[in-house]
Amino acid sequence: MIVSYIHTMNRPLSPSRRSPGRPREFDLDAALDRAITLFSEQGYHGASISALSQAMAVTAGSLYKAFPDKHALFLAAFDRYLQVRGAHLAQRLTPLKGGREQIEGILRHYAEYSYGQAGQRGCLVVASASELASSHADIAARIAQLIAHYRQRFQQCIAQGQQEGTIAATVDAVAVAGMLVCITQGMRVLGKTGAGEDEINRLVATAMTLLG
Repeated sequence: MIVSYIHTMNRPLSPSRRSPGRPREFDLDAALDRAITLFSEQGYHGASISALSQAMAVTAGSLYKAFPDKHALFLAAFDRYLQVRGAHLAQRLTPLKGGREQIEGILRHYAEYSYGQAGQRGCLVVASASELASSHADIAARIAQLIAHYRQRFQQCIAQGQQEGTIAATVDAVAVAGMLVCITQGMRVLGKTGAGEDEINRLVATAMTLLG
């Protein structure tokens, strides 16, 4: 079953080292979760250190003890975002055995984050691709690797479904996998602009027709 995620390819960024025996002054994961919300809503450039400090409930001094700069903090938040989303997706896909079922599970997973409050908050991957990929080579490389992983996962699910007879043998796995990546990421863009649940669910139903 295809449930792997990009965080298995990259270790999450570690904060800067502290002196041995010195306790961290805040819960790192909880603070990063709050940073993810701010970065998703306001973008990298829109989220100032003071705003991040307030949102994370961490003093600016403690923030700089943990991370050398905002870029390092963003990378840690990005990796945390992939880790959490990957765990949620893996949990959703665990009971789904067939390739077609897994594809629908992936689409519905993205759909549920693409309307309402979650949809308007936005996707950190989509936001990073549009705002930072052209000016930050390290982020561009992470996103390129992530998108390639998404495409490969869909291709493997399509191949599995074709072997099982639940996906038409005439389906071009490479082309359709690319289209499904576009649909999943596009749903997050539509969600940011206020798309409703019915609209998003119709996209999922339409996407499933690509499988024959």
